[in-house]
Amino acid sequence: MITPPNTPLLDVRNLCVSLTSGTKTTLIVDHVSFTLNTHETLGLVGESGSGKSMTALALMRLIDAPNLHISGSIFFKGRDLLTLSEKDLRRLRGKEIAMIFQDPMTAFTPVYTIGWQIDEQIRAHENLTRKQSRARSLELLADMGVPDPARTADRYPHQLSGGLKQRAMIAMALSCRPSLLIADEPTTALDVTIQAQILELMVKLRDIYGTSIIFITHDMGVVAETCDTTLVLYSGRVAEYSTTATLFTAPQHPYSQALLNSIPPMHGPRPPRLPAISGMPPTPFARPAGCAFAPRCPHVQNACNLIPPPLTAIAPQHNLACLRPWISSSV
Repeated sequence: MITPPNTPLLDVRNLCVSLTSGTKTTLIVDHVSFTLNTHETLGLVGESGSGKSMTALALMRLIDAPNLHISGSIFFKGRDLLTLSEKDLRRLRGKEIAMIFQDPMTAFTPVYTIGWQIDEQIRAHENLTRKQSRARSLELLADMGVPDPARTADRYPHQLSGGLKQRAMIAMALSCRPSLLIADEPTTALDVTIQAQILELMVKLRDIYGTSIIFITHDMGVVAETCDTTLVLYSGRVAEYSTTATLFTAPQHPYSQALLNSIPPMHGPRPPRLPAISGMPPTPFARPAGCAFAPRCPHVQNACNLIPPPLTAIAPQHNLACLRPWISSSV
């Protein structure tokens, strides 16, 4: 599949995931929009329950529960994924779009070896013999920095450490050199040394294979190190969307500011205690009528409790869903 000229690799418009229960419909993901160009990395950030993983599953069309419905549009290389048949999607998944799942222990099948599972994906999409796919698998594991790839390939998932399973998961995701890689918190539960190695590896592979990456994380330090643009999600809605440099130097949404304030400073005196965001994020079933962040926001005003703020361009490549700039300018 070839991307038409001047077309983003991925163009998501008003993506919604709704849950129907009886006569009531609740938006789990609420009109999320963003674009991703070739060779770029986009960070999806937010607290647990903000809709990051649900957005990723919707992009892959992996939500098949009968009471969940995906709407909007997901243009990948100019084609809307929501209009494709299941047969066309199977050709796409793994080959053009791949995903690193959050927990490699549950993502791998426990009764087959690591090498067999990587081989299977390669043979499903490419016309290779078992010998050729085996050679590709070992080469990928070696590229991931896996010691003794042949021995590792013949092991079962439970026989590998968390770091090795994560590397094998990345090898499988990159086995067909996809145009888009969705990484759902790939460094969660890994120690900081392995985490740094995984991040360095992903950046290196992006440069080698030219793969675009959606990096899902709650770690703002990881975003600063790896992402070109950042989308801040809160309760299934976009709070702020900008280049990563802009977000870190001039965040405008109070939630973005609070996330950045929770990072320990690298220079200067250490505060005795890091600032915390009071309260808890609302569930999609109990969002307030206005801004979802209003109950926790230190700058909340009456207008914030009336209607959800629309996502508005406040500068080139900088979109914000907050009424504060409008209120401040009218005072």
